[in-house]
Amino acid sequence: MKNPERAKEWLKRAKSNLARARGGRIIEDILYEDLCFDAQQAVEKALKALCIIHGIRFSKVHDISYLMELLEKTKLKIPKRLQKAKALTDYAVETRYPGEYVPVDKDMYEEALKIAEKVVIWAEKMLA
Repeated sequence: MKNPERAKEWLKRAKSNLARARGGRIIEDILYEDLCFDAQQAVEKALKALCIIHGIRFSKVHDISYLMELLEKTKLKIPKRLQKAKALTDYAVETRYPGEYVPVDKDMYEEALKIAEKVVIWAEKMLA
């Protein structure tokens, strides 16, 4: 069901996650992995806002590729420059807990942030 108010709430949450990601490592205890998680969440919530405005039902998943595929089925063209966002899915679960993964560094964080900013700006334009 198309619900503009609900979509705006999802976008508001996306912008909140993006703001937290932009905050960066204000203290040493903040991990780049956690900042990248916020970048991933910003993208996920922005895409879910678009799903809502297009009347698309989605599963409770953190998979950016899945959400983009749902949107593209509605003939919504997702710009090529935003396709990189699919890589942020790894930050949704894998890096949130101690485990075997490549440690996230400053460059990886800055790239995730840049991608998230582009997706949220694009989604906000699509919702306007």
